[in-house]
Amino acid sequence: MSKIIASAVIRGAHKLVKQAEDMLEEVISEKGKDFAFEFPDTAFYLPMVYAMTGFPVKTLGDMRVAVGYAKEMLHPEPDEQLWVPYLGEALDSGMSTLFAEEVILALKYIKGLEPMTDPETGYVYNGFITDTIQRNLGIQLVDGTMPGFAAIIGAAPDDDTAVSIVRELQEKNILTFLSGNVNGNSVTKQLLRKGVELGWDTRIVPLGPDTEHTLYALDWAIRASLIFGGKKPGDFKAHLKYQKDRVFAFAIVLGELNDIIWTTGAGAINMGFPAVADTDVPVIHPTGVCIYEEVDKELDHTKIAQRAIEVRGLKIIVEKPPIPVAYGPAFEGERIRKEDMFIEFGGQRTPAFELVRMREIEEIEDGKVTVIGEGWQEKYEKGGKMPLGIVIDVAGRKMQKDFESVIERKMHHNINEAQGLWHMGQRDINWMRISNNAKKDGITLEHIGHIMTTMTHHRFRSIVDKVQVTIYTDEAEVNRMSEEARRIYKERDHRLGSLTDEAVDTFYSCLLCQSFAPSHVCVISPERLGLCGAYNWLDGKAAYEIDPTGGNQPIQKGQLLDAKFGRYEGVDDYLKKASGGAVESLNLYTIMENPMTSCGCFECIIALVPEANGIMIVQRGHTGMTPAGMKFSTLAGSVGGGTQNPGFMGIGRNFIVSKKFLHGDGGIKRIVWMTKNLKEGLKEEFDKRAAEEGVPDLLDKIADEGVAEDSEKLLEFLSSAGHPALEMEPMI
Repeated sequence: MSKIIASAVIRGAHKLVKQAEDMLEEVISEKGKDFAFEFPDTAFYLPMVYAMTGFPVKTLGDMRVAVGYAKEMLHPEPDEQLWVPYLGEALDSGMSTLFAEEVILALKYIKGLEPMTDPETGYVYNGFITDTIQRNLGIQLVDGTMPGFAAIIGAAPDDDTAVSIVRELQEKNILTFLSGNVNGNSVTKQLLRKGVELGWDTRIVPLGPDTEHTLYALDWAIRASLIFGGKKPGDFKAHLKYQKDRVFAFAIVLGELNDIIWTTGAGAINMGFPAVADTDVPVIHPTGVCIYEEVDKELDHTKIAQRAIEVRGLKIIVEKPPIPVAYGPAFEGERIRKEDMFIEFGGQRTPAFELVRMREIEEIEDGKVTVIGEGWQEKYEKGGKMPLGIVIDVAGRKMQKDFESVIERKMHHNINEAQGLWHMGQRDINWMRISNNAKKDGITLEHIGHIMTTMTHHRFRSIVDKVQVTIYTDEAEVNRMSEEARRIYKERDHRLGSLTDEAVDTFYSCLLCQSFAPSHVCVISPERLGLCGAYNWLDGKAAYEIDPTGGNQPIQKGQLLDAKFGRYEGVDDYLKKASGGAVESLNLYTIMENPMTSCGCFECIIALVPEANGIMIVQRGHTGMTPAGMKFSTLAGSVGGGTQNPGFMGIGRNFIVSKKFLHGDGGIKRIVWMTKNLKEGLKEEFDKRAAEEGVPDLLDKIADEGVAEDSEKLLEFLSSAGHPALEMEPMI
């Protein structure tokens, strides 16, 4: 590393630590050292300080301790006439910088200055990234859908270049954070000027206008090892190793560099995150030895995104259908408002349906797309509304009827991943829109068929040999085919609904989350879906057929050891191997003894409420207090990381209405508290299950946040409602 770089790192760290110290004393003089603070919706205090030191910063007084840690890592500012000390001293200063920046941003929240609003555009930056968002995106990070994330700092030389760089990252499914500016200009402003949609839905997230706001992205990264990796606060070596090995982040630095960029970059490099700049940075020691190998340069802006991906060591293969618009998961969250819409289908505005059918090999022509409807081109060109039926016929030597619904569910993603196309709902309640911009780019109905043939082959290549698509646009034909589709839906539901854990010899594992939580193994049975809610037993079966060496492996149940709690000899044997010996036994139907482990992607958390002799359930995203005395974010800290925690367990929400839900503990009659969101969303299926258990009015006897957020009020309500849990056998 050159003298210039190291000097800038250490000098920048001194500036930020001094700023944090001065600002902290100013706020303490106003509010007192006992003033409490927490970033929004997190259980990890100031996450960087907490992960690295184990010290929970809860008050302004505690921030003095955090600043003290930052000062301890500082090295003297270098004499410009002398050679700079070792690389390690600059990197120490980089970590000091991250602590100081975290304190500065926390103080800005206290002063009401975060999240910031851009005065020029009125855009409100994201600010701190919550635990809820982290868990929402967790499954995409671990299953490879989102192979990594980028932090873009600064501004491109012009607006079109900014769009080009970000679009390339989007097409490669990279989550992109934006921060910093160059003379008041920034990538955020450049994208806004070009009308690019920003936010979590499109995976382009502006954090703030200053370089210091990059710290929010690093806080997001460090929490991955706390949430998913089970690393203990204070074990800084384990955290830094986890970041380097499992969190695939990198930075693209655009524009002129300064002390703050260099020192923030040094902190990121400590975490194993490389950076590529578009300026002629000195990355080679004068002796010819590359000391700062995590910093590289690429002066050609058409190559900088790919260069950064290569420096981080990511291997990304993107399958793109032959269509005239960009394609990738980053476009899934794109919204098409009425004023931006060229045409729409379904959504109770016109008849519509979509269907996947298994066929014999000789019955279909691979890659064929047919549009049936008199004068459909002219009707399409007019825009507005049209009927639409999409039938995908598939054939393959390993194809099974049970896989039809699995392929059908992917139609939603296939369409949404095309820029300018929007889809929601499925079966005969689907709804689709095409934007004006997509139409201008040349998208047609035939292209929708090409999306389906290409992506069905790509996603199901091991079970599908041929794919043929027929699109219906004539209303009479759509109505006629809808009747056939509804008959198939009904037959399929009856067939799948009869599947029970006892009816099969094989369960399936999901090991996708082991990329983040090495000791976690999800066991999926017909009556217990994965805790992320994204994988059920059929998904596991199909995934194994598609990739026999992938993350979903068959588990031979073996001998039944305990019918009440759901323990099987074969499952235990598999767990010992798959978890590296960390988990030796599993009971599928209880939270009280050897419950399922979790990585952190769970949709809901079950927690024991001993005073009520029952359990409570809170879903991800609920920010209020619960009768367990903890919010979701705090509860989640007791559940994730691949460990078994009796009395606590992460689940997929639909497991609540399964006949096997807590079968060993008394089933749904043990539920004493549940959020309103869950009660409303599951009402129909829940009432059906409750009636089967002889308590048809059970949902009315279950408290929610509107009734009680503490155990005392909860007990009062349960007693007045006559909840059955109060009369059941003690859970402990």
